[in-house]
Amino acid sequence: MAGRVYATPEQLTAWTGKPAPGDADRLLARASEDVDDALVSAVYRTDALGMPSDPAVLQALADATCAQVEYQQATGDDGTGAAGRWASVSLGPVSLGDRRDNPTAAGDVDLAPRAYRALRRAGLLPGVIW
Repeated sequence: MAGRVYATPEQLTAWTGKPAPGDADRLLARASEDVDDALVSAVYRTDALGMPSDPAVLQALADATCAQVEYQQATGDDGTGAAGRWASVSLGPVSLGDRRDNPTAAGDVDLAPRAYRALRRAGLLPGVIW
């Protein structure tokens, strides 16, 4: 998977207190994309690979990424963003009901409340120039 990944399966295990799922690398990559989308206006120093150079910012991004995975697992999302969009679904003959699209975070991403708070505490949300 391309892009920056802000947390490891070991960090996810420490965050949740449960063993990381078998597809943790994929879930963390998707959650890192969500965090990037929420940080569209944030400015912080990075290294040559685009990773934060400030350890506090790096920790906030790791925490937010783990919180995002934890949130997605709690809501039944597999990292695709499809979970929680319908109150009921049938396949034969197709029946959908009560669409629930409601992302409220920056970048129009359904960001976990704990992820948002981790980023806000680090001064990354709303976008802050420092």
